[in-house]
Amino acid sequence: MAISLAIDPSLAPCFSFSTSSSSLTRKSRTQPLRILHFHGRPSPSPSPSPSISHPKRGFPFLYPSPITANTRSSFVASLSAHQSSPTNSEEANSNHPTDVKTLIKAYKQALFSGDETTISQLKTILCGIEKEKNRFDNKVLSLSMKIASEKETRIRLQADFDNTRKKLDKDRLSTESNSKVRVMRSLLPLIDSFERARQEIRPDTEMEKKIDTSYQGIYRQLVEVLRHLRVKPIATVGKPFDPLFHEAISREESEAVKAGIITEELNRGFLLEERVLRPAKVKVSLGPIKKKTAEETTPSPGN
Repeated sequence: MAISLAIDPSLAPCFSFSTSSSSLTRKSRTQPLRILHFHGRPSPSPSPSPSISHPKRGFPFLYPSPITANTRSSFVASLSAHQSSPTNSEEANSNHPTDVKTLIKAYKQALFSGDETTISQLKTILCGIEKEKNRFDNKVLSLSMKIASEKETRIRLQADFDNTRKKLDKDRLSTESNSKVRVMRSLLPLIDSFERARQEIRPDTEMEKKIDTSYQGIYRQLVEVLRHLRVKPIATVGKPFDPLFHEAISREESEAVKAGIITEELNRGFLLEERVLRPAKVKVSLGPIKKKTAEETTPSPGN
């Protein structure tokens, strides 16, 4: 007679018995418990009341039954499936969780039956799975750290690239500005020549007037081009003296002009946008003349 215990985890335990022969040998009665079978309902076939023999390990009051051929083949197939390497990663991902569940279930059943050999084999396999899991966890951690490091490196390289681009743009603008400044400064003597000619030349004849009108037209075109390039003269007369824009050639006292005010422009200065091409040369007022008092004019007794 083969005895099996049927238990449904969601239901109350129920028992089923099956009789294979009218009599049992002593060997079959003392055969150790190998595995417990769980079913949802008891077997409908009638069976006599068996005698209870306790397993080596497990719970009391359970009816032991020898491991069946189907269960042993299922367990062996599970071990073979675990020990054999999968053909590809997708197959490993799909089969591995089921294999682990099967091994854990077999381990519990071996604990119930007290099968030391099976327990030892399953412990070895489960320890190998745990080591494999730890190895993959360490690999994931290493890859995560590498990804974080690569991301930080990419951000740093991007920042360096942006800074380099800004510096190159700034250098380019500075070079363009410096080149423009050099060109504009080279044209300033030409402007000075036109200014002096306009002040000094007094045309008398018709021919001289035509010549004067011609070069004055050229001068106006030159001034218009400079204005288009954002070149403008520096304000001088009547403005406070500023050493950043003005160069004081002389200083003189003045009754009408306060001290520090520009009274005369000697040479025109120019700006390129906000950059000084040439400072203006000017005269600066010292203010009214100070009158000496009687005490200052009277000589001291020692003299």
